[in-house]
Amino acid sequence: MPATHPALTVLALPAFQDNYLWLIHDGVHAAVVDPGAAAPVLAALGQHGLVLTAILLTHHHADHIGGVPELLAVAQVPVFGPAGENIAAVTQPLTEGARFRVPGIKLDVTVLDVPGHTRGHIAYVTEGQEENWLFCGDTLFAGGCGRLFEGTPAQMMASLAKLAALPGATKVYCAHEYTMANLRFAAAVEPDNQALQLRLVSEAGKRADNVPTIPSTIELEQATNPFLRATSAGIVASLVATGRVQPDAGPVELFTALRAWKNVF
Repeated sequence: MPATHPALTVLALPAFQDNYLWLIHDGVHAAVVDPGAAAPVLAALGQHGLVLTAILLTHHHADHIGGVPELLAVAQVPVFGPAGENIAAVTQPLTEGARFRVPGIKLDVTVLDVPGHTRGHIAYVTEGQEENWLFCGDTLFAGGCGRLFEGTPAQMMASLAKLAALPGATKVYCAHEYTMANLRFAAAVEPDNQALQLRLVSEAGKRADNVPTIPSTIELEQATNPFLRATSAGIVASLVATGRVQPDAGPVELFTALRAWKNVF
């Protein structure tokens, strides 16, 4: 079921092999987050009788911005995106602390800088609602985090800590259906985490029914996501036991070893 609050609905639009494009609408107007392809967006706009009023981008990768030119050919709307990345279509460049109301819909958002996956990656956090929403692109995933294509482990660790500090009920709208692979890795590195075992069962049931595992919540990620738990005793023990770190390793070294392990898992 799509997420809702009294005024707005968030629709998951599948694209490519495992992307989600997020369409936020009030029944009349809509904004889209990270439209890597235009066709799913145009189809949803037509199906629901919506008018596109804004595009929000988190980073420059093609599977997040590829549909923008085709959408702009249909609707001349503002394009919000990271000031620190070279995205030609962006008309509203954003950095940490920017606040704005999304054109056309009653949605106020704050921008966070979350480098790591890319150098200029940003995230959008909603304000003034009964429930908070986080649109975090490829920084925080359900059960995981993005690969470090441009940033450093220290940057990604700081970015994830920033997101983990959001209210626990915040809904996490990431951009890929990677959850089961992420949780299998999490279970390998923290096998005694009971919350993680329960989550594995729950999310597997959703995927068996072809239901998205997203959104997650910050609270759930804090309890089960190894990249938010890199300094926890169980994960440290696994990293030491497999020879990836020494017992006295610091937080960044632990996170670096964990990300490197996931890269080859």
